[in-house]
Amino acid sequence: MKLLTITVPCYNSAEYMRKCVDSLLIGGEDVEIIIVNDGSKDQTLEIANEYQQKYPLIVRVIDKANGGHGSAVNSGMEHARGLYFKVVDSDDWVREEAYREILDKLREFDGENKLDMLISNFVYEKQGVKKHKVMRYGHALPKNGLFTWKDIRHFRKGQYMLMHSVIFRTRLLRECHLKLPEHTFYVDNLFVFIPLAHVKNMYYLDVNFYRYFIGREGQSINEDTMVIRIDQQLLVNKLMVDYLIDNKAAIVSNRKLYKYMLNFLEIITTVSSIMLIRSGTKENLQKKKELWDYIKKKDWILHKRLRYGLLGNYTNLPGRGGRRISVEGYKLCKRFFKFN
Repeated sequence: MKLLTITVPCYNSAEYMRKCVDSLLIGGEDVEIIIVNDGSKDQTLEIANEYQQKYPLIVRVIDKANGGHGSAVNSGMEHARGLYFKVVDSDDWVREEAYREILDKLREFDGENKLDMLISNFVYEKQGVKKHKVMRYGHALPKNGLFTWKDIRHFRKGQYMLMHSVIFRTRLLRECHLKLPEHTFYVDNLFVFIPLAHVKNMYYLDVNFYRYFIGREGQSINEDTMVIRIDQQLLVNKLMVDYLIDNKAAIVSNRKLYKYMLNFLEIITTVSSIMLIRSGTKENLQKKKELWDYIKKKDWILHKRLRYGLLGNYTNLPGRGGRRISVEGYKLCKRFFKFN
């Protein structure tokens, strides 16, 4: 059994995937790198097979029909042989020194001590920007030891544990029956949201491990692209609502877990609302109303918490002038809290 499985979802990634895979190979034979070719039309599969042939004890290739990012991650989870599981997107990479510290820490828990989730920092590698923003968690998470949800301090707005930050115990992902929707972007939010209720023990390693590249043309996080793919954002948003409501009895008993998941959902719902407002079309303004009606119909208490909080109020200001204020307020918050 491997210590860590790293899944690299690839779709037409030939131009940049080598930097990603090369950074992961440093982990050696304790690491299993699963390159999932998700129906690419370029040289992605040939490059993946080249790595598998050169590093047969480290690299495995899964070649599948196109199913989207979630489908590729699902394939990685299904075939993973590592005790722990990580997703690294093919246009991102990891830092060598931090990577070695991560592996050393995971080895400490490769026995009777059970670690459910390891958290580390990630760095926004934004194209054309010299000073890179580091997403750290020391203000909210204890250092140098295992901790539970009751030990967590207050998270600042816009600073949450994202897919780039976390490594899960593989069996935990299977025990919570995590399966991401296919042909859907933004499923990374589900990947890090759904397992949380199953996480009992955590460890925060204050190292800048994951390098998150931003600025490639056509990236899913580009705001214009998000407007085009808004239905996929809304699907993920509603699935998060459904999960929180369907598991509310178990989650709400853990006060800090519930608060964290509620605040995470608040951010996602705010982003959905702002993207719908930003498009300026009657169709998308109707979709915004339908999103909030959906939440209210599912659970009026949850709706009240989201709708009448600070962000909910700002994303539901009346009229064209109110919508303009909402968008400008979102831009201000984005600059202040440094979220993407």
